[in-house]
Amino acid sequence: MKKISALFLLAYSGAHAQSSFVKYVNPLTGTAASTTISAAKHGAGTEMLANVIPAVGLPFGMLQLSPQTRATERKCQAPYYYKDETSGGYRLTHWLSGSCTQDYGSVTVMPVTGALKTSATLPLDHSKEISGPHYYRNQLGDVQTEMTATARCGMLQFTMLQSDSLYLLITPNSDKHKGFVSIDTVKKEITGYNPVYRIYQGSGQPAGFSGWFVIQYETAATAGTFSAAGTSAALSIRDQPGAGGYIGLKAAAGTVVKLRIGTSFTGLEGARKNLRAEMNTWDFERFRKQAESAWNKALGQVEVSGHDEAAKRVFYTSLYRTMQHPRLMNDIDGRYPRFAGNYQAEQLKEGNYYDDFSMWDTYRAQLPLFEILQPRLINDCVRSMILKGEQGGWLPIFPCWNSYTAAMIGDHVTAFIASAYNKNIRGYDVAKAYALMRKNAFDVAPPPDYKNGKGRRALASYLQYGYVPLEDSVPDAFHKKEQVSRTLEYAYDDYALATIAAAAGRKNDHAVLAARARNYRHVFDPSVGLVNGRYSDGSFYKTFHPDKKLPFITEGTPRQYTFYVPQDVEGLAALMGGRKAFENALDSLFLKNEYWHGNEPGHHIPFLYNYTASPYKTQQAVARILEEEYSDGIGGLSGNDDAGQMSAWYVFAAIGMYPVDPVGGQYQLCTPAFERVVIKLPNGRTWEIKVTGSGRCIQSLSLNGRPHAAMHITHDVLMRGGQLKVHTAQCPD
Repeated sequence: MKKISALFLLAYSGAHAQSSFVKYVNPLTGTAASTTISAAKHGAGTEMLANVIPAVGLPFGMLQLSPQTRATERKCQAPYYYKDETSGGYRLTHWLSGSCTQDYGSVTVMPVTGALKTSATLPLDHSKEISGPHYYRNQLGDVQTEMTATARCGMLQFTMLQSDSLYLLITPNSDKHKGFVSIDTVKKEITGYNPVYRIYQGSGQPAGFSGWFVIQYETAATAGTFSAAGTSAALSIRDQPGAGGYIGLKAAAGTVVKLRIGTSFTGLEGARKNLRAEMNTWDFERFRKQAESAWNKALGQVEVSGHDEAAKRVFYTSLYRTMQHPRLMNDIDGRYPRFAGNYQAEQLKEGNYYDDFSMWDTYRAQLPLFEILQPRLINDCVRSMILKGEQGGWLPIFPCWNSYTAAMIGDHVTAFIASAYNKNIRGYDVAKAYALMRKNAFDVAPPPDYKNGKGRRALASYLQYGYVPLEDSVPDAFHKKEQVSRTLEYAYDDYALATIAAAAGRKNDHAVLAARARNYRHVFDPSVGLVNGRYSDGSFYKTFHPDKKLPFITEGTPRQYTFYVPQDVEGLAALMGGRKAFENALDSLFLKNEYWHGNEPGHHIPFLYNYTASPYKTQQAVARILEEEYSDGIGGLSGNDDAGQMSAWYVFAAIGMYPVDPVGGQYQLCTPAFERVVIKLPNGRTWEIKVTGSGRCIQSLSLNGRPHAAMHITHDVLMRGGQLKVHTAQCPD
């Protein structure tokens, strides 16, 4: 225990603001309901919330530290909302950033002064709040709290602003009233766990692992436990409502009390090992600087230049958001919780093990971004998928909470692996990956497995008809019905697997899958010129409306979802009557204000004008979305950020390109939002984009000094490094 001067506190408050890239990051952006244009029309309820938190951690770390304004682990309740008026402390969280899911395995620390109060909340004063990727500071009552983190550990530093008694409450946040806390006053150590439960398919069942923690404190203190029934001198408590532990001490003004916290998903031994390896001193400033350096290195891999400081804040905040997930799950020694296991741990042979893939969202742009920036991470992610498939028997659809969920639709782990494979990221057993993907695409899971969330939903119907008919209501799923959207997304996944089958010389598989990739045609209704629900007898849904959220569409409308054919844009255009008719259909979507940026299935749509005779319309649409759907304010995200996908769209669009079809390895071009962009590639080369001219639309392109006629570049070209010059002019009338 030591004292810190008030003068140092004032100086310290500006320390992180001098950093080169973290100074642009505002983790509070998106912590309030969206204020964007499309959210106002198309969003509703939780869709109006980005559901991000002011997370302190390291890129893709095991945990984040966050101030807490909601004390629950209830579904769709993030730990922090800016407009909440009170705070219940500081949480070490495993919240799936930007989601409408639930937290798990978390633990909260709350400082209380004066008399012991075990259910205390205090007013939240944003004027005292400093938030960065690597550091957070705020004041609750008479205690100033600071937080920083490593990959698996966190440190909290409490400074007394008045002389008083200080109590630190430690609460595992189990809504099921499960968990354990134990205090060893001799070792000055608090240990415990919060058991994890499944969500979506298998909801409420044990997930087979827990969030474990080891908390160490420096100074001798009194201790006890508490629950809804009251406080106790007992030093351990288990499975009671509101259970937790506390330590208490007398502290003079200026006193600093620190906690260092190791976490693990395998047990207390793992948490201790992680703490010894990553946080073996009490030097808060050292760890803050280490975290700041790590973020500057990660964010600095993409340097943007220009006069628009607000755009830089949005850009680097977005880039920060893309690095919240997937989540590191293994301890420092390589042990990790077995996928869908029964409280068993496995040992890695190489790399790291990751989970919490919001795969319906992130295969589109967030993971492809790191296929450029961090292919080593992508190799780890693919190896993690293979381990999950081997341990559970089926490749998961939406792997979160280290369990099968069958959340959302599609089979986009396949699309992700194919995207990596086709970009020559292949540091894994390709044969094992192919076997698992093929099983998902061809085999109908037996009833016990299927009910448990394994295998593609409604695959039997899809194989029989070439589409999912309206008679199949898909009962064993969180998202029921949605037959047209399922058909469209399975067709894309079949295309993805077909590309690997072709490369591997599997001619029969390729022929079948390539044919299935055209199944989108089976739900295109020529009488309305859009996709429509279809019955098993071939007839189409009669009470059709292009702009209503109908039950056979996932989180959108038929007009919006019709454009989800990234594998065959030209084929879709032909169905609509040709390129001009396709362009007119795109015009109609935007003119009717039916484009909804707040949900992922439409993210590629603005770039589809590149497939028409009017690519300048892509440039206009993207510029408008960048301006209208993102800001540096607290409501500056237009929908759930969904593990960084909404933010990844901004990153790609702002640097002037987007992977409409990530499996195909092309990036459709648009006008960058900055005058210069430099991407530091992992192979030591750089990719530079330089913008000249004063207009919004592209007049000409040159690649490495030569004219470039195409409105796209390939992944191979980008990774070789070079320079793309973009000369702009005024857009056509």
